[in-house]
Formats: sequence, C-alpha cells, structure tokens
Amino acid sequence: MGNMSVVVRQLRTERERAQREVIRIDAALAALGSPSTNGSNRGRHSMSAAARRKISLAQKARWAKQKSGAQPAKPKRTISAASRRKMAAAQKARWAKAKAQEKKAA
Repeated sequence: MGNMSVVVRQLRTERERAQREVIRIDAALAALGSPSTNGSNRGRHSMSAAARRKISLAQKARWAKQKSGAQPAKPKRTISAASRRKMAAAQKARWAKAKAQEKKAA
C-alpha cells in the first residue's frame, strides 16, 4: 500500500504543476490579445445594410445575365490557317534547335 500512496502523491503534484502551467499560458494569451480569449470580431469591419444590398443586387444581376445566355462582348478570336502554319514551323524550328544542342552536349 505504501507504493500506492507515493504514486497518488506524485500524480497530485503533477496535476498541480500542470494547472499552474495552464494558468501561465492563459495569462500569456490574455496579454497578447489572442482572438480566442478577446472575442472573434476584433479588427473586423462591419458592412452597412446599404452596401450589402448593393452587393447582393449586383450579384443577382450577374447571375441573371449568365442564366439568360448573354454572349460576351468580344467574340472569341480565331487564328488564320496561314498564321497557324507559321507558328507550327517556328515551333518545329525551336524543337530542332533544342535537339541539336542536346546531341551536341551528349
């Protein structure tokens, strides 16, 4: 039974030490102004009802425009066949140059 009382005493002293540590940590957090202890809205700005309404109406207008299937202002640009051929030839030349340098290095 003597061993059991020693173990219980050690556990109690450990618990007291842990409690002191928690108190120290809480004090440090309070001093630093932790959001968890000082309220979560610190530093945030609230928005007026008029501003929220403006944003809401603007978003609803965007959704309505999207649902109506309205086309974008600028049509999608296309590249002529001649331009595509020029770009393909230029890319092939770049690859040939890269492969030649690769062979040279090897």
